[in-house]
Amino acid sequence: MHCSYVRKSQQAEREYEKVKHQLDHLEESVRDRCKKEFTDLMIEMEDQTNDLSEARIPFLDYKTYTDRVFFLPSKDGDNDVMITGKLDIPEGRKVIVAQALNQFSNLLNSKTFLINFIKTLEGRPDFNARSRVYFASLLTVALHGKLEYYTDIMRSLLLELMEEYVHSKNPKLMLRRSETVVERMLCNWMSICLYQFLRDSAGEPLYKLFKAIKHQVEKGPVDAKMKKAKYTLNDTGLLGDDVEYCVLTLQVLVHGEGPDVTPVKVLNCDTISQVKEKIIEQVYRNLPYSQRPKVDSVALEWRPGSTGQILSDMDLTSQKEGRWKRLNTLAHYNETKKKNALLEDDKVFHLVRPADELDEVKSKRGSLKAKATTKAIAEIYLTRLLSVKGTLQQFVDDFFRSVLCSGAVVPPAVKYFFDFLDEQALKHDNVEEETVHIWKTNSLPMRFWVNILKNPHFIFDVHVTEVVDASLSVIAQTFMDACTKTEHKLSRESPSNKLLYAKEISTYKKMVDDYYKGIKQMVPVSDQDMNTHLAEVSREHTDTLNTQAALHQLYQYASKYYDGIIQSLDEDPAAQSKQLTLRLQQIAAALENKVTDL
Repeated sequence: MHCSYVRKSQQAEREYEKVKHQLDHLEESVRDRCKKEFTDLMIEMEDQTNDLSEARIPFLDYKTYTDRVFFLPSKDGDNDVMITGKLDIPEGRKVIVAQALNQFSNLLNSKTFLINFIKTLEGRPDFNARSRVYFASLLTVALHGKLEYYTDIMRSLLLELMEEYVHSKNPKLMLRRSETVVERMLCNWMSICLYQFLRDSAGEPLYKLFKAIKHQVEKGPVDAKMKKAKYTLNDTGLLGDDVEYCVLTLQVLVHGEGPDVTPVKVLNCDTISQVKEKIIEQVYRNLPYSQRPKVDSVALEWRPGSTGQILSDMDLTSQKEGRWKRLNTLAHYNETKKKNALLEDDKVFHLVRPADELDEVKSKRGSLKAKATTKAIAEIYLTRLLSVKGTLQQFVDDFFRSVLCSGAVVPPAVKYFFDFLDEQALKHDNVEEETVHIWKTNSLPMRFWVNILKNPHFIFDVHVTEVVDASLSVIAQTFMDACTKTEHKLSRESPSNKLLYAKEISTYKKMVDDYYKGIKQMVPVSDQDMNTHLAEVSREHTDTLNTQAALHQLYQYASKYYDGIIQSLDEDPAAQSKQLTLRLQQIAAALENKVTDL
């Protein structure tokens, strides 16, 4: 038995080396093309950004940033009262409600009350993960004026969470997901404390990476329906068929804005909406995304001669193939002179027509041949992924470096929190080195950086399309892999993103290790310095947030779990001495317009 195991592992090693060798060979073959592509990309990006002032990075203001990080991913993000700030309170009750919310705010500033409040909610089975995340974000806004106090609450709850994990759960899983109020509080705390770092340091390389991906993706065909692209890092988002296309430079006149013409590069296989997007992007490049006109609000008129023709994705000229109707492209308008009657129940496609039910029956019979070709195809596509990767490599490296560089600037919050984790690990003498590494990873790279990397619109005023998102996800996954301690062995069956960054991953892993080590050796951030820093953030930004709305929403939870909260306060001697029950009852009476029996 032992003998066969040794042989198997040697075989696996050989297989691993072979795959690695083949990958290196593939990379070698695309390297020169990457160099040229990278140079072209740099020139194009320079053209885009040259005429912009220093403020060319469309950073969001603090309120919009925190709104998006805290509330946009919740159920109905955009219409959330926390983002709109619109509370529905009758005119006659506004004064009373404002006073009561003020009292509720004072009550939340009692540690005894707040800890009881949180624990009561967490003890209820219907207070699910989504509610916990939302509640924690409301709390972050409501207590933003006193971030030192917020940090104190977070610390206390984290100490209890650690006790629980170290003694009765798997400590490696702590902080892995936002399953408790405090884990989400930590995520929000990091977001608050790192906003300035994004503005000063890491934002620029992240923005450049985002722009580079967007440029690279849009240089080749993108299927508007299937959301797949020729240039991508993501094998599932790769446009399979080789689409014939050529680059056109349009001379664009904007109606009502004088005689100036803007040259815009597009592809003849772009849909009309895609063309409009590229035109808007170029003409309004000095404006952040939210201030640009939207695609649906502009018309594109083509003037080959004296008469103009309005172009659209679908019209009477759209081509039909059986039950399928093809979206109009620039090439289509160049060729078309015929008219077709419009049938409404047609299925629509852009570049690649999905297989029909009829086609599928046929393909099942010929599946053996198909299986043989997929292996070959995969290799061809891997080459394409590798060339995109090579072109973008510099941008990825720059971003990783800016985030994982302890030599230059480390935000005080990161040093402060990592030291806190190290101290606690020492107190619990059975916590191993790897576990602390995982805690640090879960609290910063996984919780904060991956979130921002996958959602650039949380920090910039930009629009992230599905095709750009697909490539960002691959980079985010690579970043996550770099933060783990486990070894990734490669085989033919490994997912393509693991194969794609196989060569770099050990370098990235070392960067993470060095970063954590470097932080450990820094001069500690004292409680006093941390509090000064937090007070500064509170003073600078609290006025812009919807504090009243947050208090109002938090009170909904107090109301829903009212009896449980009252009971827990009644059983707590500290709460009794501070008359917390009475204070909550008075607030409830005012907010719910009740006559109480006091």
